[in-house]
Amino acid sequence: MQQWIADIAYETTSGPKKVTESFYLPSMEDVRDAISKKGGFVLHIRAHKRSTLERVLARSTWWQVQLLRGIQFRSTSTSPGVALWKIIQAETNPRRQNILAPAREALSRGLGVIDALKSLNIFDHGTIAILAGSERANRLAEGIPHAIQSITQKRKNTRAIMGTMSWLGFDVFSIVTSLWSGKDMVLGWFRDNRPEDDGEHFDLVVSRLELVWDVLIWTSVGSGIFMGWCMISFWLNRGKKDWPTAKVVRKIPLIGAYLRDLAFADSMSAAARMLHGRVPINDTLIQSAEASSAPEVASYWTESSSDLGRGVGLGSALDRAPLTRSERLELASLSDLAQVATVMESIAEMRSAAAKTKHKLIVWIAFALTGVFLVIAFGSAIFALTVMNMSMDSMMGGLMNGVT
Repeated sequence: MQQWIADIAYETTSGPKKVTESFYLPSMEDVRDAISKKGGFVLHIRAHKRSTLERVLARSTWWQVQLLRGIQFRSTSTSPGVALWKIIQAETNPRRQNILAPAREALSRGLGVIDALKSLNIFDHGTIAILAGSERANRLAEGIPHAIQSITQKRKNTRAIMGTMSWLGFDVFSIVTSLWSGKDMVLGWFRDNRPEDDGEHFDLVVSRLELVWDVLIWTSVGSGIFMGWCMISFWLNRGKKDWPTAKVVRKIPLIGAYLRDLAFADSMSAAARMLHGRVPINDTLIQSAEASSAPEVASYWTESSSDLGRGVGLGSALDRAPLTRSERLELASLSDLAQVATVMESIAEMRSAAAKTKHKLIVWIAFALTGVFLVIAFGSAIFALTVMNMSMDSMMGGLMNGVT
């Protein structure tokens, strides 16, 4: 499904009339069919693209929370779908109207509130999983606070990591810029003042020093480019199922495990909420797979649903990797749905705690690696002073010999 903008001509009593309308449909051909049914003539169709300001606003967690709270407050007297429709109709800001246009189009075509929220492409899959689970259990208003808590917690984690990385990055940037700006001057001075005695050893020392500084500089530059690319890519692709940058990041051992724990915590919590709401187990597994952004987690739910459909017992169907041994032992002994929901809530809590632990570990490892980098940088600078002393001693020795 995608939002399309179409220029349409309609025959009226006063002559042809050109209008611009938006459609939320799978393909351009579906848009043409919809226009034909309305008696219009297609002039031009293009895929809708948000402006930079709209992207920034749509990615704002503050605005996401405000939108969910608005649905929650209005859901006390009407259905969530009608609540979202009223929010869209009451919006007067043109940029926000443009952001909400896909949801308006989805609701006008009879789709549900979750499909409308998905069409906005602003929420991550963990948030959608919580909302979808609550909606399937007919408790969306109760699930919205959990979704808001998930958004705010992830925002805190992101800010903590970004704050730490920014501080460490500033330290590294300061050292690297000093090395970069002073490397040619220092090494040039060394080569211009090469001692006559033991010159080969001096050249070897200078070449090694140059190699160390080059490795430090280009390692930091490459790391900075990679981190910037990852941050921009994750920000631009929020709401998507998978993309190349996410695949690369998931291959980083600790960070990949951290993201997997977060995905399992969200999907397990959503599945438990659906089971408490008496949603059928097959629908619960399918919905959990669709709502997860991590391929390993989505594959877990899909394979479990497939085994359950072949007649495998519930506990055995859920007992599979990438769950840990303790989690699998708990699931393997299940016999009724009430126990499943309780165990899933327990797994969600454990995964959430594991994610927090990994988050702290990532921060401390970043501190440690930065410390090692700074030690090498300062050590090489001190070593450069010893090389300078070698050159100065040689110069002073030559001057003293000339005087005598």
